[in-house]
Amino acid sequence: MGNIELGSLDRTEPPSFTIITEPTTIKITRVEEEFEQEEIVIPFERQTVKNENLTEGESLLVQPGENGIQQITYRRLIENGVETSRSIFKIEVIKEAKPEILMIGIQSPFVPLEIPGKLAYLTAGNAWLIERDTRQRKPIVTTGDLDGRIFSLSPNGEWLLFTRKSNAEGEINTLWVVSLDQENAQPINLNVKNIIHFAEWLPNRTATILYSTVEPRPTAPGWQANNDLRRLVFNSNGRVVRDESIIETNAGGIYGWWGTSYHISPSTNSIAFSRPDAVGLVNEDDGTLNPLMNLLPFQTRSDWAWVPGIEWSLDGKVLYVVNHAPMAGVSDPESSPLFDLNAFILPSGPLVKLISQTGMFAYPSISKGKTETQAWLAYLEAIFPEQSENSRYRLVVMQPDGSNRKVIFPTEGGTGLDPQKVVWSPAQNDTTHNYLGFIYQGNVWLISTQDWQPRQVTGDSLITRIDWK
Repeated sequence: MGNIELGSLDRTEPPSFTIITEPTTIKITRVEEEFEQEEIVIPFERQTVKNENLTEGESLLVQPGENGIQQITYRRLIENGVETSRSIFKIEVIKEAKPEILMIGIQSPFVPLEIPGKLAYLTAGNAWLIERDTRQRKPIVTTGDLDGRIFSLSPNGEWLLFTRKSNAEGEINTLWVVSLDQENAQPINLNVKNIIHFAEWLPNRTATILYSTVEPRPTAPGWQANNDLRRLVFNSNGRVVRDESIIETNAGGIYGWWGTSYHISPSTNSIAFSRPDAVGLVNEDDGTLNPLMNLLPFQTRSDWAWVPGIEWSLDGKVLYVVNHAPMAGVSDPESSPLFDLNAFILPSGPLVKLISQTGMFAYPSISKGKTETQAWLAYLEAIFPEQSENSRYRLVVMQPDGSNRKVIFPTEGGTGLDPQKVVWSPAQNDTTHNYLGFIYQGNVWLISTQDWQPRQVTGDSLITRIDWK
């Protein structure tokens, strides 16, 4: 073929591997390959969601629609300057379309109740507020991206603290606050990221938050806990004026990769900690942890760790603790299915067993504002206590000393609750009863200590978190 060069796609007739023994005419077909790209708009869908949080006939645009972009790459073959083939080589979605979500109000079928304070709840990634009576509801944050890791009203009911999902590299979520007293208040970014287990308001302080962080990881559960504790203070405009360390990053004991949780006494501002192998107090002066109880860790054989639920007494002199108990005949003590509800008398004991075999997710919660003798301690009790990891739960109340125990939900034959920490209504000087709030099958339910009758408040079956202050 002399000095004629062939491209990688060029063809010859006869083929180039043919052995030629006499003069022959060789036909060369020049073949070129080209790629071209085309972008196509992906139109967004329109979704309508019926919601009894809005008054009948009212509508709310929860999420504006955004078109997506699809990029199609074509492969063109050109033979001797003439296009002979054009085929799709690759299809790639550059930007996903976001649906338009319009919420339409429908009439609530539930009898309204007058309630004290403010009850906030999280539904479909948005925050709502109930105030005065259960018909009076308004949206607080409608970004649709609240992840429910943190969802807490300030003690005075003026702020909501919450976390939002983040798509940024190295971020699981971010921490925000929003004012509940300002009209059309916008959420304020506190510039804190990766909060999984704990962020809470410090009682009797203005705009002060304690929080603990994690580091994202590509493997399950998706993070490595720092087990730290920090104090953040912001001003009335939402600007952070102080962010300081109380407990530095540490290993966190056995199964410390999962994380430590903290609990603040409303009466004394003392801070307790709970982790898979211990419960104790935080020494703020020297930044150390003072274990009060060494716990038998629970072997989950999975990518999560059990952390005991704890609760402060009203006077800050007792810690109510879910304790992992050994079981006779079990070769591996960490596999014991037994969990008890105990009271640890501060500062050094004793540990008093209140209820046996509550299940691992008992989550004690004490009523607010009354004396210890008038208070109620609510907790969850596993329907199948030796399978409490997967069991549903009954809601039980008793006096803080373990007396006058009664199961208040569900009614006979009803389906039990999913694990959660129930919430009490704020203290009221002019009433003799409290309300207890909880989530059942995705809806808010209330029970008054006056008659112990359960009352359904919402009906959209999408609620995942509540708080009441």
